Amino acid sequence: MRRKSMTTSALNVLLQPTLRSRRDPDRVLDAIVQRAEQATGADAGADPEFVEGMRVLTRSFAKSPRLSPMGWQSIMGDLRLRIENRLRIGRLVAEHPEIAAERIEKPVFIIGLARTATTLAHNIIAKSTEHRGPALWEWMFTDIDRGEEAARRRIRQTERLVGTFMRLAPAFKVIHPLDAAKPDECNYLLPHGTQHLARVHMPRYYDWFEQRDWTGDYEYLKQALQVLQHGREPKRWILKSPIHLDHLPEIREVFPDATIVWTHRDPITVIGSLCSLVESSQLMHERDPDLYAIGSTWLKIQANAIERARKARVDWPRAAFIDVPYPCLAAEPHQKVPILYERLGATWTNMDAATLGDVLARPGIGRQHEYELTRYGLTPEQVEYAFGDYARLVEKMRME
Repeated sequence: MRRKSMTTSALNVLLQPTLRSRRDPDRVLDAIVQRAEQATGADAGADPEFVEGMRVLTRSFAKSPRLSPMGWQSIMGDLRLRIENRLRIGRLVAEHPEIAAERIEKPVFIIGLARTATTLAHNIIAKSTEHRGPALWEWMFTDIDRGEEAARRRIRQTERLVGTFMRLAPAFKVIHPLDAAKPDECNYLLPHGTQHLARVHMPRYYDWFEQRDWTGDYEYLKQALQVLQHGREPKRWILKSPIHLDHLPEIREVFPDATIVWTHRDPITVIGSLCSLVESSQLMHERDPDLYAIGSTWLKIQANAIERARKARVDWPRAAFIDVPYPCLAAEPHQKVPILYERLGATWTNMDAATLGDVLARPGIGRQHEYELTRYGLTPEQVEYAFGDYARLVEKMRME
């Protein structure tokens, strides 16, 4: 599996002079914010906490000793889109106060360790006629309905971004293919989280966001859903991201009637696959990623997330959680997915059955995505120790 294209190497040479701008990350961010204000007609000064968080993130990226010129350019482009989106959403809510009255009822959050079939579950459930999962382009360019032509323009814009990324990081065509028009993860909207650590190794940024209050991020997520729902037919929102696993208390506070679909899989398999994904991402943003740092960092992130989620779920009503073992989706989807729909209070139809067949027929990861724990300085015993009794619970788990 080819993780990095020759184009990436060539661009790193051509873009080397641009890397000097990271010496003054505050100036870089100020320029990005100013450009975002001009593009959206909004005032970033109305959202100082968000801007300060983006400043911490920009400084963290800039301090990375392994950061590549291509990585720096990619990161600045991503920051610009995130800031523009935030300002656009804030301006829309200010101009149309009725947006804040939109009711987000009984959303479904699909959570779980990365590489546990959360994407498969999302693709199946979100395609039901009664459900809606925000498409990748909607997360990146969140807006009210402005007509079909405006939507097509945004989709084309997102397709260009996705196409560029896939050419520079070809491994993602196998590991995690992206499609502008299909439902995708909430981390394309949420300003902070482990998605940034998947690009660059930043221990200080990790320590920073471990201490912050995430409630505002989930209020922002709700606001984005209200914008996307305004003027459109309300449907049940189907949301997905590994980030959510670590933030059940915030989800309950902002979305008290949410249902949690939690996918489970042997963590030994999960960690190897996840480290391979992170390596492919970091190769586009760093020079010679530290594979052992990837292993130790992401083992810690994922083990902590499981521990926190297990503690947090005891404060929820038991019926709010639906536990889905990986084999139910990977080996018995035709038998188990209708049960999952029943548990969600959703109606399983012939159309849903046909959609399930279409989703399962598409190429998956298969054997092309190979990985070994030892490549990342880990052993099965280390992983088992980090997760405690979780692996044994997963082994015994059934969905009836």
